Amino acid sequence: MLSPWLDLDGVPEQIAAFSELAGLDLLRLGTTADAEEIRDTAVTQPLIVALGLIAASQLKFGEIVTAGHSIGEVTAASVAGSLTAPDAISFAARRGAEMAAACALTPSSMAALLGGDPDEVVAAIIAAGLTPANRNGAGQIVAAGSAEAIAKLIDNPPAGVRVRPLQVAGAFHTSYMASAEKRLRDVAAQFTPADPSEILLSNADGTAISDGRTVLARLVAQVTRPVRWDLCLSTLRALEVGAAIELAPAGTLTGIAKRELAGVELVAVKSPEDLASAQSVIDGRAQHGQRQHTPDVRVVITPTKGIFTRSHGLDEGEAIVAGTRIGTIRTNRDEFAVVAPASGVLAEWLKYDGDIVGAGLPVARLSTGSEG
Repeated sequence: MLSPWLDLDGVPEQIAAFSELAGLDLLRLGTTADAEEIRDTAVTQPLIVALGLIAASQLKFGEIVTAGHSIGEVTAASVAGSLTAPDAISFAARRGAEMAAACALTPSSMAALLGGDPDEVVAAIIAAGLTPANRNGAGQIVAAGSAEAIAKLIDNPPAGVRVRPLQVAGAFHTSYMASAEKRLRDVAAQFTPADPSEILLSNADGTAISDGRTVLARLVAQVTRPVRWDLCLSTLRALEVGAAIELAPAGTLTGIAKRELAGVELVAVKSPEDLASAQSVIDGRAQHGQRQHTPDVRVVITPTKGIFTRSHGLDEGEAIVAGTRIGTIRTNRDEFAVVAPASGVLAEWLKYDGDIVGAGLPVARLSTGSEG
């Protein structure tokens, strides 16, 4: 995975520095190690973050929204300016090591469920004694838990649903990782995160995080909590992103985005050959954005039908940033964030707590100003 990047100026030196921080020979692991060694999550995690940061360092971004799936959220936190690259690598290495140790305590595993009604699939996962650990959108939900329960689910899948076992070390994003979370709290105390300089979406609920300490706390808690990538995608739609770039190693999230983000320009940076296309998209969107007039007033709409509740303490006249949760929609089985599509001032509430609203209906007005 690292081989094609070694010809770029400065990359060998980056890898050497990252290797020292991780306590691993990332150059060897990313070029000549066999598949079995790479599958060790203690190796996989720092490698993924290292490669993502290498790819990011080759691009010149303007204003962006950042998000990352699972360990990718560590990369996103660095790209957003909350973690330095050295801190991101150090945290990823400890995260991987602690999660590997947690996996060794009890046999556990994961499996992807493809197709079916999302609510019904989640209900079936819970009924099987498992956790819906990744809700990825595009008809894909990942179950995690004991190896025995995963095996039974594979043998007896819900009607109309395909179940595919995943080659992972254990049940990530569940209580099986509790020991890793506990140790990572001590690790996190060694870092001093900055407030993100770019919009950074959280795996926990898809909303933007503006405080550096909260970023770090959520990265720690993330190892035992489900990844709500579906909610991150929902926020990207609400923010009306026009293009999305997946940093290396890329492909999986772009595949999901093709089905979930209609009309959005997508680039998967799989190798250095894709950097020019990615930079062209970035530059083109920057120019496009400069020509666009941001409306003075925006409405905040609901992502689905359900019962609306305002965020506690959020009053008319208060300034908020794009991606901020302004309320929730609760259905019979789930809760969805209602987020601000732009930065501005909460000008007017249009719905009250307890109101039943349909999908795509306005619940508030934002005054964004002529400059956006």
